[in-house]
Amino acid sequence: MHFEFSPEDEAFRLEVREFFKENISPEVARNAFEGAHPPPRDVLRQWQRTLYDHGWGAPHWPKEFGGTDWSSIRKHIFLEELVNANGLDYGWQGTHMMAPVVIAFGNKWQQDTFLPPLLRGDVFWCQGFSEPNSGSDLASLRTRAELNEEGTHYIVNGQKIWTSDAKISDWGFFLVRTDTTVKPQRGISFLLIDMKSPGITVRNIISIDGGDGLAEVFLENVMVPKEQLVGEPGMGWTYAKYLLEKERTSSAFIYFNKRELEKAKNIARAEMVDGVPLLDTPVFSRRVAALEADILGLEWSVLRILAKENMRDNLDAVVSTLKIRGSELQQQVTELQVDALGPRALRFYDHGPGRKAHEHRAGDESDELWPAYVPGRSNMYFFQRAATIYGGAREVQKNIIAKLAFGL
Repeated sequence: MHFEFSPEDEAFRLEVREFFKENISPEVARNAFEGAHPPPRDVLRQWQRTLYDHGWGAPHWPKEFGGTDWSSIRKHIFLEELVNANGLDYGWQGTHMMAPVVIAFGNKWQQDTFLPPLLRGDVFWCQGFSEPNSGSDLASLRTRAELNEEGTHYIVNGQKIWTSDAKISDWGFFLVRTDTTVKPQRGISFLLIDMKSPGITVRNIISIDGGDGLAEVFLENVMVPKEQLVGEPGMGWTYAKYLLEKERTSSAFIYFNKRELEKAKNIARAEMVDGVPLLDTPVFSRRVAALEADILGLEWSVLRILAKENMRDNLDAVVSTLKIRGSELQQQVTELQVDALGPRALRFYDHGPGRKAHEHRAGDESDELWPAYVPGRSNMYFFQRAATIYGGAREVQKNIIAKLAFGL
């Protein structure tokens, strides 16, 4: 049994690391470090174009669609180095969620129309799944899509909520109910909708961290061409589960947790208690060691799954397990950061409309009180309070594990 990456994979890691070192701009790094939700569109677009020009615009896509032929391990290395370098993961909803469904189940017109602009960074996508009273229980969603008399367009009515990046998105992929005569899961379809369509209203939700990346989306008699239905009517539930399978390890947020732990350790090295670095105090060092062991255990769970690329047994239960542990660790590691900051964590940094870059110039008298590692930490802590809810609430995930893994 080998517990190291191969020499070839380590050489690949160095290649990726050097590329990020040379190409990640200060604007990209600052937005990633501070956890802005969402980052400015122009920053995201410029960064995606840089990746696209290098052939790395969507490494996880099949090569014929502009992706790479990397192994699962190399995709893992790429994402780990991206996060460690404070790079931005452009358009997660589009590149990691919509695109795999269109590649697998869409027709050639849909693939030719929607994938190239996404790959180049020209178009942004949002995900219209959750609804009021239908968050983790998507089978109960009520947004309706009915064909008009001519059979050329769907007429969509309903409401979505917690829609990430809706305010900067050009398109959205929506789960809608197209058939009310069958069991709930069978009546859901996967529809691509132009966010500029008449009848769509986007209302921002300011989250507890001050960010404005979430929104409510209201759809009132929105006309959607029938050609924008992906796959077959009534198969939306199946396609949504396919997304879960394709992103089975991302739900662990292992890259985030490892990076944020390093930030916590860096803060604790700089913060002093009675002349001693906080990291060297017994109580805090024990907390760091315990959290580091938990994150390492989670990482090895992820790597075991990546080593079995064709894994199928209890896949949904495995994903739910990773989601629970990863989300809990997100909360713990960001709590560790604000505890390390102490009173400094009380300062609020605006990540909402009109936010400013938080620059730290040499010689600035504020540097002593507000060093560069302070901005964004409290914001991130508050945002991660929702980590055990978004993407499927922890309680729902436990029910999935109980049913699928233990037959309860």
